[in-house]
Amino acid sequence: MRQAWRVADVRAAEKALMATLPEGTLMRRAAAGLARRCALLLEESGGVYGSRVLLLVGSGDNGGDTLYAGAALARRGAQVRALLLRPERVHLAGLGALRSAGGFTVRDLPDGADLVLDGIVGIGASGGLRPPATVIVDALVGLRGRTGKRAPIVAVDVPSGVAVDTGDVPGEAVTADVTVTFGCYKPAHFVGAAAPRCGQVELVDIGLGPVLRADPALRVPDADDIAGWWPQPGPASDKYTRGVVGVATGSATYPGAAILSTTGALAGPTGMVRYAGSGHREVVRAHPSVVAVPKVNDAGRVQAWVCGSGLGTDEEARVALRSVLATSVPVVLDADALTLLVDGKHAKDLRRNAPLVITPHDGEFKRLAGEAPGADRAGSALRLASWMNAVVLLKGDRTIVATPAGEVWVNPTGSSALATAGSGDVLGGLLGSLLAGGLQPERAAVAAAYAHGLAGRRAAADGPVTAPDVAAALRPVVGDLLRGKP
Repeated sequence: MRQAWRVADVRAAEKALMATLPEGTLMRRAAAGLARRCALLLEESGGVYGSRVLLLVGSGDNGGDTLYAGAALARRGAQVRALLLRPERVHLAGLGALRSAGGFTVRDLPDGADLVLDGIVGIGASGGLRPPATVIVDALVGLRGRTGKRAPIVAVDVPSGVAVDTGDVPGEAVTADVTVTFGCYKPAHFVGAAAPRCGQVELVDIGLGPVLRADPALRVPDADDIAGWWPQPGPASDKYTRGVVGVATGSATYPGAAILSTTGALAGPTGMVRYAGSGHREVVRAHPSVVAVPKVNDAGRVQAWVCGSGLGTDEEARVALRSVLATSVPVVLDADALTLLVDGKHAKDLRRNAPLVITPHDGEFKRLAGEAPGADRAGSALRLASWMNAVVLLKGDRTIVATPAGEVWVNPTGSSALATAGSGDVLGGLLGSLLAGGLQPERAAVAAAYAHGLAGRRAAADGPVTAPDVAAALRPVVGDLLRGKP
């Protein structure tokens, strides 16, 4: 698992650590790690010696990190030029180190470069880039190196111009090939429009770990986390002890939603799927192992319910939703169930002791919360989770899972391939199966999003993706995850 901290927490940790170390230690640690990563990139295009490195240097510590890294590369034979965007506020010790190592300053962009370091602004900046930085950044695409290829850009801590705590990109910003960050990850590395601008993110350990506060802003799972959480049958397990999930989805108008959501549920860990709805005949034809009935009240005992996808908003749908919410088991609500919640007639049904997970896309989120997620998607999801006392799975390229207790998880496996009709039906079914298998609601939501994202990627390898493609890929993806082959 990776974790990310907000700027204020990073600053507090740096202050506490610097009080115990000689002056300049943290900057030199950061610069050394940055220089090592730059050297590896330069080795891919002919080596460090004789390479041309351009430093874009702003003010403050970020500029100092950049200058010290440039000095290290200059000592290895690189031709290092520094373009100072704020000469009156340059880090003087870093500039002295660069000049002592043989580097020099320039007033304009050179004709070419083998590597560019973006040290324009660091984690303390706000707002997008402004001239002349914007002009310089726009011109970087024209810089070519020894191989004739565009010079790769390495961002120092974060790409300049992004909002570090939210991942928003409020204006002009750098798009990096690699981001080298120091001490810990920051939210912009994982969420919002900033995340893809970071490129490959690499962490340099400068010793912050022991002094960082215990609660990060974001948590990002990895394959080992998901496999470790996934419910597994034991020698004494049977179809009932593994969990039974109820699926109340689909309608005469949308029978496909019933099939897709039950397919997602069958890919999960439970031993039985019970379907309740007007799509029961279609579901049994597609999945003979599913126990299917027309009404929720006839479904029998389950350990969790999934409700909403393709359900419709008529009186029959209202009765189904009310029946599901009246149970004492965890419930996943999606699509039409969320639409029915907005009319207020089911508000009293949400006063339940059992867990609730909702899975809105942005439009559904806006109807529930009264406003779109906006620039701070993690913060918006947290507020809705607190207000509804529910785990919120906010769908998107970087799906966010927020809990009423204040935890935020970010799924790293999502892709635009999942932006296809019916994909969310598959996700809901899998999530319900994980809940019925005994997983805690937030872990069930995170694990479902992770596996669903991998299934989308696998399906996309064969061309344009449809929801049945995602559903078909889900079972082998889960098998690979549990075998340690993500």
